[in-house]
Amino acid sequence: MRGLRHFGAELSVDLSAIKWNYQYLIKNLRKGAALAAVVKADAYGLGVNQIVPVLARAGCNTFFVSTLDEGIVLRALVEGATIYVLNGPLADQVPEFITNQLCPVLNSLEQVEHWHNGPDRSRHPELSVALHVDTGMNRYGVSTRELEGLVLGQYNNLSVSLLMSHLACADEPLNPLNHLQLSRFNDCVAWWKTNVSNQITVSFANSSGIFLGPDFQFDLVRAGAALYGINPTPSKSNQMSEVLHLKAQILQVRCVDSPMTVGYGASHRIKGPTRIATVPVGYADGYIRSLGGRGRAFIGDLSVPVVGRVSMDAITLDVSGVPEEVARPGAVVDLIGGLRPIDDVAEDGGTISYEMLTRISTRIPRRYLCDLEH
Repeated sequence: MRGLRHFGAELSVDLSAIKWNYQYLIKNLRKGAALAAVVKADAYGLGVNQIVPVLARAGCNTFFVSTLDEGIVLRALVEGATIYVLNGPLADQVPEFITNQLCPVLNSLEQVEHWHNGPDRSRHPELSVALHVDTGMNRYGVSTRELEGLVLGQYNNLSVSLLMSHLACADEPLNPLNHLQLSRFNDCVAWWKTNVSNQITVSFANSSGIFLGPDFQFDLVRAGAALYGINPTPSKSNQMSEVLHLKAQILQVRCVDSPMTVGYGASHRIKGPTRIATVPVGYADGYIRSLGGRGRAFIGDLSVPVVGRVSMDAITLDVSGVPEEVARPGAVVDLIGGLRPIDDVAEDGGTISYEMLTRISTRIPRRYLCDLEH
């Protein structure tokens, strides 16, 4: 509990839950499909150095990151694993991809050219690439017309080991774009296997895409959010194990009489005798500003509202309904986790769990609950 004693707040990360989530997702895959872990943005802000070894011990040998620097960090953790870099290479980065044995995801004809013409690449023909085909996101990826052109043209000596696309609305099972994208991607895969090679690994589904069914899973699925406890099926109850728990201590309790206000902008007006607790977590710690006047926390099993604006380093809670001997300086408040799942906190803040997770500041001390089998 060093974080609570020294900082007043602490983020605990359950590594056993990470492992459980990985194994649960595997059980939901069709026969023959494999699970890759997306560990970009420092494993969604929870600590790649601690989480990746747990995933590797659980059997994961394929990882996805966003940037070259993330790939270099990851290579030091998993020497023999396959590491794909989603953003692909800039022209001057090709040698570093080769040195660190990182597989770029080629997202455009420009990146294909960077890789094809990159220095030293001819001496490492075994280093393969992923090719990203856009099927409806209109973000990353070559178009289907560009796909056919680059393969039939001057770049037909690329060593492509993975053909991939990305779902835009996987967390909305009834959205028609899911099946439209699937149809487009099936056409791309069929064209590739007919005109290029039948020996290709195919990847389409993200965490939510896994639960759209086996037709979306292909050979390799890329799980990110679900590994960290975010609900991949928002229309249903969350089957993932909770990974993180953000707690803080009450620093001060103030008794306020009417008519008074609380916080910046005097945005909360007190209507009667009220007790206000101050907690040392604010938007600099990732407790987003939009939770002011909308968020809730728990002291034990008692819910308390966030009142007034979230400031940089603090929030204020109305603890009038909590016994004074319970809501006192030093008492622990649950901000995220437990009775306040991250999906609920994100909804209160008008955002998504991904943003909440990756915004949690590294200035909050972390406590890792060990993978119990190691």
